Amino acid sequence: MTILAAVIERYGPPEVVHLAERPTPEPRAGQIRVRVGATTIGPSDSAFRSGTPWFARLFSGLVRPRQQVLGSDFAGTVDAVGAGVTRFALGDRVYGATGAASGAHAELVVVAADGAVQPIPPGVSDTDAVAVIDGFLTALPFLRDVGHVQPGHRVLINGASGAVGSAAVQLARWMGADVTAVTSTPNLELVHRLGAAHAIDYTVADFADARDAYDVVFDAVGTRSFGRVRRALTARGVYATTVPSFGLLFAILATRVVRRRRAAVAFTGLRADAAKRADLELLSRLVAEGELVPVVDRTLPIADIVAAHARVDSRHKVGALVLTLVE
Repeated sequence: MTILAAVIERYGPPEVVHLAERPTPEPRAGQIRVRVGATTIGPSDSAFRSGTPWFARLFSGLVRPRQQVLGSDFAGTVDAVGAGVTRFALGDRVYGATGAASGAHAELVVVAADGAVQPIPPGVSDTDAVAVIDGFLTALPFLRDVGHVQPGHRVLINGASGAVGSAAVQLARWMGADVTAVTSTPNLELVHRLGAAHAIDYTVADFADARDAYDVVFDAVGTRSFGRVRRALTARGVYATTVPSFGLLFAILATRVVRRRRAAVAFTGLRADAAKRADLELLSRLVAEGELVPVVDRTLPIADIVAAHARVDSRHKVGALVLTLVE
């Protein structure tokens, strides 16, 4: 028996991704197999496909891709249950993240039953469920654990209309922060609707020109360096970004000594499954309460995987790009 998967065998442009048959995965003890209804494709998938920037190959393989089937986020239905699993049953609708193991860009994926997987909240579609996960599991650790966002903090989100940025805007607002969102002209209304009190059109003004303005600057797209942003931070402010660089690593070391206007990074995909599972429990509650809503750029069938990668590479997607595997 085989399944259909989006496969990469070498680094390169979107065209290196192709659909291929792969052996049907079988769940071992303590695992479940999920028939994937929807998954997402984002910047990390693009980086692991292209092998750029440099740090991506530290995780994906120096010469060739270590994981031939990409994709972390998934939503679907439990298709098989391994021995000893009592948490889930056949037919349960679930969503979650595979983390470094990847493999969600396929018809079936096997995950640990006690890992980063939760029941989908009632009334939420696979598309909406996976779209919320896409940015939430990255944005939450950055804001809560790195930025230590508290009520009343002034928080700026750069790249506020992307999958991570749109989640960050909503989470920072939920945390009680005064949120400033940086985006392009067409998306100003969107970020206000998500909860931003202020919006900056980056085609008109540069938020980095501010002085002592923000307790936290979360650069979800990595377009501003710490050196450029530093003066926009308050004395104890934190700059965090999803895109590491040599300059950022130097800044992190330097600011640990000075302890003023700190630079930080977090590799959220490498967190333990237990931590992700706890965050997913919170996510389910926020979705059920209407505190967090999905932002979907577009939904494409897995057959359009090359076009999906090209869309991510364009850096113009708004929210999550969802791939569907079940008609």
